[in-house]
Amino acid sequence: MTTKIRIVIRSFDHPFMENLFWGLPPYTRKIGLPESRVLYTVLRSPHIDKKSREQFEMEIKKEFLVIKTERHELRKKFFRLKRRRIFGAQYEILFSCKTRSDKGKLQRLL
Repeated sequence: MTTKIRIVIRSFDHPFMENLFWGLPPYTRKIGLPESRVLYTVLRSPHIDKKSREQFEMEIKKEFLVIKTERHELRKKFFRLKRRRIFGAQYEILFSCKTRSDKGKLQRLL
């Protein structure tokens, strides 16, 4: 039975995310997700000079981590991730576990 911890990390700062991946186990898979960019245009003067504008942009970097682990080590690795304290980022943690089912036991239950 393998258990996977999947983590989606969103951040405004790319160097921050590079420092985050140091010290992760070698069986961690890092997948880059597309960056999103939002552009805002603001008029400098609301009365005249429509041609005078300023532009601001907001870039969001995303990374997807997959950590494979055994089921009995799941709690330990989860608390290790919590202790890491990922400041300046938003993260979403998903757990998935595959189990084998015995056909004989299932038929007896039904």
